[in-house]
Amino acid sequence: MFQPSLAAPIRKFLARRLGDAIALFARLVTAVRAIWDGIAPTEVQRIYFANHSSNGDTILIWTVLPPAIRAQTRPVAAADYWLASPLRRFVGVDVLNTVLIDRRPDQRDHDPMERIIAAVDEGASLIIFPEGRRNTTDAPLLPFKSGIYNIARKRPQVDLVPVWIENLNHVMPKGKVIPIPLLCTVTFGAPVRATDGEDRHAFLARAQDALLALRPEGAND
Repeated sequence: MFQPSLAAPIRKFLARRLGDAIALFARLVTAVRAIWDGIAPTEVQRIYFANHSSNGDTILIWTVLPPAIRAQTRPVAAADYWLASPLRRFVGVDVLNTVLIDRRPDQRDHDPMERIIAAVDEGASLIIFPEGRRNTTDAPLLPFKSGIYNIARKRPQVDLVPVWIENLNHVMPKGKVIPIPLLCTVTFGAPVRATDGEDRHAFLARAQDALLALRPEGAND
């Protein structure tokens, strides 16, 4: 069903229908609610950067974006995850239009940052997870990788919007296949940009603080 030989119009139709089904399923399981705190859901180019504690994080952000914004937004994610099976490949490539990054520095044939910047230059908004991997620790966030700083420096005109995902790691605990129905929220905060002369460490600390500020009081994610 999900073979590359499928005609483009058929693939596009199937991708649209599957995307609708995925969004509906996500809403049924999580009753997810978007909170726009200090920013409005307008159709401007943005980099959404979020905490990462579940394999469903990408889907939940994608689900709560208004359809017109969702259509212009591409997740940045690991190629080895989204290309692991024909169905997952179809979702990652055709439904989500993911910017696929090879996480193996010694084997990849591309510069991940060049691929990300190319997507920005084509007009896409992005969803990224600056921790670099899923956070399975008791800390609210892992230290941020440099990628978000490099994006801010290379394309300073694009706002970086912090996004806090609450409770999804309890819906889809690591190693579980069947989700546990729980209420989730996705909170979008005020955008940040790198300031003139701001070094990497200062910017990453400020971006991390902006994300933590959206975490509900008393949260134990």
